[in-house]
Amino acid sequence: MVSLSTWCRYLVHKIEYSFTLGWKSYKRGQISDRELQDAVWKNVFQGKLTYLHWSKGEAMAPTIGEQGGTLLVRKIPSADPGRVFVGDVIVMKDPDDSDNYLVRRLAATEGYEMVSKDEKDEPFVLEKDQCWVLADNEKLKPKEAKDSRLFGPVPMTGIVGRVIYCLRTAVDHGPVQNSHYGMRKDSPVLEVELDVDDMVKNHKS
Repeated sequence: MVSLSTWCRYLVHKIEYSFTLGWKSYKRGQISDRELQDAVWKNVFQGKLTYLHWSKGEAMAPTIGEQGGTLLVRKIPSADPGRVFVGDVIVMKDPDDSDNYLVRRLAATEGYEMVSKDEKDEPFVLEKDQCWVLADNEKLKPKEAKDSRLFGPVPMTGIVGRVIYCLRTAVDHGPVQNSHYGMRKDSPVLEVELDVDDMVKNHKS
């Protein structure tokens, strides 16, 4: 049973998400100011803050099993340092293929100084709206991990969601370890929208 306070927090997140999404469309000239209001309320009452995403491969083991996992992803309408945080497991557009998505951990954001273990590489500071992402599997080499050690900094705008729950098998599943801030923001969303039975039904075993 979801408590009233959790529902209230969830509703605040829903309104914020719906307004941010609608405002983006309005600023691009895709909808009028009257349509903006309709779009916001439609999203509040009919939309969801999460979606299911299938991910496989070694890169995020052990967070996501090598055999793959069904992920519950919280949608991020506009990625900025107030919405996604260092330590979060995020879904982002593949820098090499915009039709593909990668799941990686956010390791640094704008303003961070990046220092390489290789002394030949010059230190540099991540610029505005840039971030650095890494695979969880430390055994992999950069080419195998396919993360920022291979393709460098990526734009924050490429982030579309934060992974909040992972189902590896019908009996092996649970919340994903994100940053403290991310987990606190996502707790009401997880409580309201998590449906393990639905995840099991959609799981690609």
